[in-house]
Amino acid sequence: QVQLVESGGGLVQAGGSLRLSCAASGSTFRIVVMGWYRQAPGNERELVARFTSTGSTVYSDSVKGRFTISRDNAKNTVYLQMNSLMPEDTAVYYCNALSYNSAGPYDYWGRGTQVTVSS
Repeated sequence: QVQLVESGGGLVQAGGSLRLSCAASGSTFRIVVMGWYRQAPGNERELVARFTSTGSTVYSDSVKGRFTISRDNAKNTVYLQMNSLMPEDTAVYYCNALSYNSAGPYDYWGRGTQVTVSS
């Protein structure tokens, strides 16, 4: 089992910044990749940024150049630095961890943290 706890969301004005954190615990040794997704009301959950299995990063086109994903392996924590925030970035942000066990791949999700950007 892997537990993911997000923090750092909140209300910010357009143009502002926030830094999200996701702390993983439990069977972290099984985690292959971690990333961030978001879901706005009425929309499907979408990728924001993630690491690949080789350690490179992938960003959605909508956040490239504004958001940065990073990690601290010693702390089992992934971060999302969000700059130049826009109202359309308003969503619940979820941390994701892909892990493998004897049954195969499994996705773990945090409970999410609300990010609201006012215009």
